[in-house]
Amino acid sequence: MDSSTNRPSRKPAFSSRPRPASAGGSSRFGDRSGARQSAPTSSRGPRRAFSSSDRGEGSRSFSRPSSSFGGGRSFGGGSRGGSRGGSRGGARGGRKMQTFDVSRYINLNPVDTTPEEVYEAKHTFKTFGLEQPLVTTITNMGLITPSPIQDQIIPHILDGRDVVGLAQTGTGKTAAFLVPTINKTLKQYNRQTLILAPTRELAIQVEQELKRLTEKMKIFSTVCVGGMNIRPQIQGLRRQNHFIIGTPGRVQDLIDRGHIKPAGFSTIILDEADRMLDMGFIHDMRKILKDVPDPHETLFFSATMSDSVKGLIHEFMNDPVMVSVRKKDITGSITQDVVYYEPHTKFDTLTALLKKADFTRVIIFGAMKHSVEKLSQELTRAGIKADAIHGNKSHPQRQRALQNFKTGRVQVLVATDVAARGIHVDDVSHVINYDLPNAYEDYVHRIGRTGRADKRGQALTFVTK
Repeated sequence: MDSSTNRPSRKPAFSSRPRPASAGGSSRFGDRSGARQSAPTSSRGPRRAFSSSDRGEGSRSFSRPSSSFGGGRSFGGGSRGGSRGGSRGGARGGRKMQTFDVSRYINLNPVDTTPEEVYEAKHTFKTFGLEQPLVTTITNMGLITPSPIQDQIIPHILDGRDVVGLAQTGTGKTAAFLVPTINKTLKQYNRQTLILAPTRELAIQVEQELKRLTEKMKIFSTVCVGGMNIRPQIQGLRRQNHFIIGTPGRVQDLIDRGHIKPAGFSTIILDEADRMLDMGFIHDMRKILKDVPDPHETLFFSATMSDSVKGLIHEFMNDPVMVSVRKKDITGSITQDVVYYEPHTKFDTLTALLKKADFTRVIIFGAMKHSVEKLSQELTRAGIKADAIHGNKSHPQRQRALQNFKTGRVQVLVATDVAARGIHVDDVSHVINYDLPNAYEDYVHRIGRTGRADKRGQALTFVTK
């Protein structure tokens, strides 16, 4: 019997059951999400005449002060791209740092001085008590041992508890919430689950993982995200959907239009909640959560426990269990260094690097949408296969650029911070900060695209002499 019924009414009590931080398991589902980008939480202004969800989900604006990194070399004044301005990566009029500590971006011999504890899972996917079709699919995928977040949190979700999962990218958290909710759907075929994600790329990747796990099970889903034509999404909502996966702005828009009925949801999942708050989705998130009546389960996944995150937990969750498997910010698998350049040689310095044999798959981060696009075009003219992903590109263009990068059709993907959220690409050899990050958290997010799993990677940050 599904344990989500006969639940007590929501109350603000928060019962924390912390778990020790642990290393990754021997086998896990690949997590498709990107690392978090930290920024002050901001409330959106009043709605304009058009729907906010018709914009790309990365286009919500918020102010961010320049960050002080303390005690280091000072960079101020002009554009980051030197005298050539935006055409070669410079962000004319873009965000500027007040101070920048070069030493924080150099670690030529990364070594994990703390021995990583080997995590011993208490379960296998065969011993969770899952329905046989799901067990068969997972087994056929070659997966036996759950990762730490999966091992610790799946039993609580199966028991119908509200949960808070503190986990970073690469920990297997997507499957940690999909496996038990799929299992509940197999047992109760008319139940509905809503999954909220910060970006359309992440929402699409969650649905791709869902389809892998539900092959031949007749479980249906619709993705509802901003930056895409709303009509096909409305059409998809006319059929029975077991899972609706979307960004908060578009989901709220479809609720307002009457195409999504909050009363039908048995489970609400907030994936990367801290990033949704950073991107200004707080009002949509709160309204959606308030519109879902009891009884229902709330599954909350975040990389950090900020005050804003705590506020949502206290307001909307019922005695949740907390499981934390957070790791340190930067792993010992990433070599970090800086690249010094003269303003008039910045682009030439970059192309010389990219022509080296070991720069096989490279993500370059720029500050502004227009400069990212121009840099991609300049690299292509210089004979380097490149594409760009940023907020001014349509959804099909962004997906095509990402697919070209994943399949090796292009060597270089030039991206802004917001557009890169949710990107998961295997075997990225280098991350290059062509424009300086706005905050150290942005830097951690950027370089986390390389050195993933058991691979090693390099991160280079361009700095003027």
